[in-house]
Order: sequence, then structure tokens, then C-alpha cells
Amino acid sequence: MEEKIDAKTGEPHSHKENDHRSEEQSLLKEYLPAIISFVLLLCGILFDNFLKPSFFTNYVRLAWYIVAYIPVGFPVLKDAIKSIAKGAFFSEFFLMSLATIGAFFIEEYSEGVAVMLFYAVGELFQSAAVKRAKRSIKALLDIRPDTVTVLRNNKEYTLPPSEILIGEVIQVKSGEKVALDGILETEQASFNTAALTGESKPDTKAKGENVFAGMINLNTVSEIKVTALFKDSKLSRILEMVQEATARKAPTQLFISKFAKIYTPIVVFLAIGICLLPALFVNNYAFSEWLYKALVCLVISCPCALVISIPLGYFGGIGLAS
Repeated sequence: MEEKIDAKTGEPHSHKENDHRSEEQSLLKEYLPAIISFVLLLCGILFDNFLKPSFFTNYVRLAWYIVAYIPVGFPVLKDAIKSIAKGAFFSEFFLMSLATIGAFFIEEYSEGVAVMLFYAVGELFQSAAVKRAKRSIKALLDIRPDTVTVLRNNKEYTLPPSEILIGEVIQVKSGEKVALDGILETEQASFNTAALTGESKPDTKAKGENVFAGMINLNTVSEIKVTALFKDSKLSRILEMVQEATARKAPTQLFISKFAKIYTPIVVFLAIGICLLPALFVNNYAFSEWLYKALVCLVISCPCALVISIPLGYFGGIGLAS
């Protein structure tokens, strides 16, 4: 039986369905720990505050919240251990682990799970934003044609764009992408320039006008005299700039990374001080009460959002521009 081909991508429908199914399974696997943790946390809160069943006490209650904590907490604990092994003791993973384990220590189980769950959801949003940016960048890379038709001695040859020389004439059929910058030799032709300019309206070019790589020929077979090598075309330079930008850290990101190395230990020692120093000045000092306040300080002062937001915003901006 003949397999149906997708008109837009040229791929078999079965391949597209398999890719879509694989993507759905990947998303489910990624989001499942947070979903399990959320459901168990919600049930625990209902048991604690509304239903109050007789079995939900002591070790059963503790075990319930530990099970709710593990799906979202285990990856963070693992990252904390890895960062400590590499010498990065005061990482956001260590702070989140310390705060949530401390919450369990003072029997605020639901709050410990909730804090880690919110952190995990934030990480999922970050991952989704990065994936979206990567898809945009990949789509930009995919607009370069792999082959081009060149006219040599009145004969057509199909060659990679990198082998075409300045001054040669290439032929672009209707629906094909222009592979190299050049000057239009045909009397008139219309091009889709959305890949370069974002403008959806077709641009009609006359003989002698510039045509750039990445444009799509819309109506007739066009001949273009090449004026720049493949590596020097406008599209190649755009792609090169995007790839360099994704590999390069913004000055703000470098500053925030340095700032976090100083700020994070200060937060940890401040939390320790909030917990222990009041014992010297406060009457009826209760360790669990001041530990709770120290953990609150630790969570709200955690630089995770600050450290993550800069590279995420930078990378997301590149993806959006792509």
C-alpha cells in the first residue's frame, strides 16, 4: 500500500504520527513526577484540614508526604550532591534541599513538599521555554537549501551551494528557496521574504535587483547571478550570529553568576544566624519556631530565580528573534 506524503514537509504521515506520539510520551514522562507530587500533596492537605481520617497520623502521615516529596525532590537532591562533589557547595539545589528537609524536620510536611513542587514546576516552565527557543533556532537553520541548480556551458548541474562561485548563474524553480545572494537576471519574479524580513506579503523583484538567500521563488523559473559566496551570504551570516549568540554568555549573566557565588553563602549564614542567635537574647526561645523563620528566609532569599532568569531570558530572546 502506498504511503501518504505530507505536502508541507515531504515526510510520510506515519513518520509524523510517530514523532508526534514520541513527543507526547516525552512530555508525559517529563510532567508525570510533578503531577504525582501535586495529587499526593493535595490529598494530604485534604486529609490534614478537612477529611481528617483516623489512619492519617504519625508515621502514615510522614510516609505519605515523603512519597509526595520524592518525585520532585529526588532530582534536586541528586543535583545538590553532584554540585557539592564538584565544589559548588552553595548552589540553588543545596538551598532547596536544605529548606525542604528542614521543613520536614519541624513537621511542616506539606510546606516542604509544596516548596519543592513549586520549584519543579518552575523548572518545567524553564525547560519548555528553552525547547521552544531551540525549535525556533532549528527552524531557522532548516531554511538553507542543501543543493542548488547552476548553469555551466548551457547545462544544468545540481551542486552544494558551497561549490558555487561568484559570477555564476543559478536557476531557482517555482517553490524553491534561493541558496545564494545575487542579482536577478530574469525580467521579473516574486519572492516570499518572510524568512529574512518577517514580511508575509510577496516581494516582486525586477531584473537587476538584489535577491538574497532564504527567499522563496513563488511564480516562475528565475535565473540569479551570484554576487557572494555561500559562507558570505546574508542568511549564512544571520545563522552564524545566532549560533555564536547561543554559545556566548551575556555580560549580565556573567555578573549574576559572580554575584550568586557571594550572595548565596551570605543567605545561608544569615539563615543560621536567624535560627541560633535569638537563643542569646529571647526569653522562652523555641528552636523549632526560629528554625521555621530561618527556613522561610532561606526560601525567599534563594537566588534561583535571579540566576536562572538571565540565561533563560537571553536564550528565549534569541529563539524569538530566530
